[in-house]
Formats: sequence, C-alpha cells, structure tokens
Amino acid sequence: MDAIMQTISSIRLQDVLDIVIIAFCFYKLLMLIKETRAEQLIKGIIILLVVLKLSEWAKLYSVYYILKNTVTLGFVALLILFQPELRRALEYIGRSKFLSKSIVEIQYEELIASIESIVEATVRMSKNRIGALIVLERETGISEVMETGIRIGGKLSDQLLENIFVPNTPLHDGAVIIRENRIMAAGCILPLSENQNISKELGTRHRAGLGMAESSDAVVVIVSEETGGISVAKDGKLSRFLDANTLKRILIDAYNPEKNNALIKRRWRVKDE
Repeated sequence: MDAIMQTISSIRLQDVLDIVIIAFCFYKLLMLIKETRAEQLIKGIIILLVVLKLSEWAKLYSVYYILKNTVTLGFVALLILFQPELRRALEYIGRSKFLSKSIVEIQYEELIASIESIVEATVRMSKNRIGALIVLERETGISEVMETGIRIGGKLSDQLLENIFVPNTPLHDGAVIIRENRIMAAGCILPLSENQNISKELGTRHRAGLGMAESSDAVVVIVSEETGGISVAKDGKLSRFLDANTLKRILIDAYNPEKNNALIKRRWRVKDE
C-alpha cells in the first residue's frame, strides 16, 4: 500500500498533461483513420505485429524471420498505400481542423427521417424513370470517393436528392454519398465491379453500385433510368426489382445497430399503420 501511495505521490502535473495530450492526439488520429479504408489496413497491421511477437516468444524462427522482413519492407509500402490518407491528414492540420473534428451520432428520429427521405425520393425517381446512384456510408469510410465529386454537406432531404439527379444536369450521372443524415458529396465516381457473372443487361450505373459494395461495406441504392427498377447493392450482392417496403427494410437493417433494430422497426410500423 505504501508503495502505491509513493508511486501516486511521485506523479507530476506535467506527467498527467503529457499523457492527456498523447491520448487526445491518438484519439483524433483514430477518428481520422476511421473515415477511410485505412482502418481495415491498420487492423491487419496490428494482427501482423501480434503474430510477429508471438512467433518470437514461441521461438518459431522461420515464421519470425519472414514476418520481421515483411514488416521492415512494409514501412516503405505503407507510405505508398496510405498516400491519400497522409495527404488528407496534413490538409486537416493545415486547416486547423485536426484537433476540432468531432463525431455526432444520429438520433433515432433523425435516422428514421433520413431513411424515409431516401425511400420517398427513390420511389418518385423510379416512377419518373430518373436514374440515380445513392451511396450510404457505414463503418468503412469512403472519403476518397467523396473527393472525386462535388462537396455539398447539406442536410439530407428527398427534395435535394431529386434535384441532384434531374436529367441533363452536371451531377446527374454521378453518385451521391450520404454520411449519417447529410449529403456529403454528389457527382462522385465509383469503382466498377469486375465480376464477370453480372447480367449483360445491367449498365454502368449498376456495375458502379455493385463495385462500391464489393470494395466497402457501403449500401448503394440504384434506380434504373431505362426501366425505373429499384436495386440495392450490399455486401457485394445485388438485389433487384424492389418495392418501397422492401427498400425500407433493407435500409433499416443496414443503417442501424442490431440492438436498436427492434425499436426502429416498431416505431416505423406504428407510423405506417
């Protein structure tokens, strides 16, 4: 007990301040990484380092040798792989927003309103055969995709969504990126799917939506300009010819944590009735 008290009494105010500053900077760095695909790569690197240490402890010399050399060469590769993220981090620091960035959680009512806006706009565009490509960001950040389009940052509404996809306008053929309850960017270019088994009748819009769902965990709502059909690309799979209720259900399941799913569904069912 005396040793513990002695240790506590030896802690200086500078030590506490030092720890707080490092913890705060580390937290902000994690938040910055969380908005990009670099998050998944960081997890892989952590696993690699853990396995490296375990192989050293277990005296698995061959495994340790291979992993050690891989990690050494990997630092050079990281500079190449993380080039967009590093550039983005420096831009944040230059604009003095790196330390002021915050993450705001969507409340239940806002979540329902956002999904309803997406569904209402999608259904109306489907009836008028207006092509649309709507990307809903989830856990994997897709900020690099936003950079290919025009930044908007406006509050999500069905009217704004419809206006963006009006035919013969500059942003009509691109994709809209939605983060939480805001339209972050429009006119964005998505990666095309390389799946050779895709139906030949599907055009570039469907291939782009599926490509986005294959390269991230985003959910993509697609409206065909030719048929008005509604499709959803999710987890690398494409669901076609959806009605409004089915689209609602898919977005609820994708947009909301499982523990809150029953509450959202119950509120929505009562409202519909």
